[in-house]
Amino acid sequence: MQTAVVRPQAQVAGKTAGSGTGEGSARDVVDPRSVAPRDARQLSRQFFRRLTELEEGTAEYQFARNTLIEMNMSLVRFAAGRFRGRGNDMEDIVQTGMIGLIKAIDRFELSREVEFTSFALPYIVGEIKRFFRDTTWAVHVPRRLQELRVELARAREELSTRLDREPTVAELATLMNIGEDQVIEGQIASNGYNSSSLDAALTGDGPENGESVLADFIGVEEDGLRLVEDFHSLAPLMAELSERDRQIIHLRFVEEATQAEIGERLGCSQMHVSRLIKRIITRLREGMLGELGCA
Repeated sequence: MQTAVVRPQAQVAGKTAGSGTGEGSARDVVDPRSVAPRDARQLSRQFFRRLTELEEGTAEYQFARNTLIEMNMSLVRFAAGRFRGRGNDMEDIVQTGMIGLIKAIDRFELSREVEFTSFALPYIVGEIKRFFRDTTWAVHVPRRLQELRVELARAREELSTRLDREPTVAELATLMNIGEDQVIEGQIASNGYNSSSLDAALTGDGPENGESVLADFIGVEEDGLRLVEDFHSLAPLMAELSERDRQIIHLRFVEEATQAEIGERLGCSQMHVSRLIKRIITRLREGMLGELGCA
């Protein structure tokens, strides 16, 4: 990914931080990046006020702007932390967030009577989300097909301009000097770049049709899937049972043998088998409920 690396100069703010409005003496900022977030809030207001007094493009204006950027870099790192684990380099995410920070600084006005942090976070997060939207595939697609998608898009744009219509697969294949099957493969791979949520609303043709979601029209509901988690929790509880208890459960619920048949196999009465099954099920139920209580 090519990202504009923001490297503002760290300078000593000796005489520019003051507001000139009787709020006190100017405060030195030796290293803006080392300023604590709490102090950065107050200092940022001073530097924003200073920007309104300076002429844009001057060295003093650029110095105040750069100091604001450096003092608020912790805000970018805070926002970027929410996107950790997305599979992207954190440096890329932070640098993208810096673009949002700079936009916020250039558009912030003290007259808004809002904290700069509250104003800047939507810009920073929005820029990072845009980065993921533009660079992240909804499903895993091999690098070869990702590159093919880009080349295919360029070829389609070139032919559409030249022909004044949507090009055919054959025309794309000829221009790109590849087989038509590869063009089709690239077109299919492009579908992996965007995906729709199963909860996406689908509006009917008329108001009487109401509103449905995409999941209503895809596949069928499999009741057995609801039991997967229960089976997963039940397995270690079954392993703790004695060999005879596991045999009783197997005979009753797998082979579907009657209590009398189980009694004949084990050499005991049907009543005793009933009590054993009740005891085993109670133990398993208590174990399952204990698992849920700890979850």
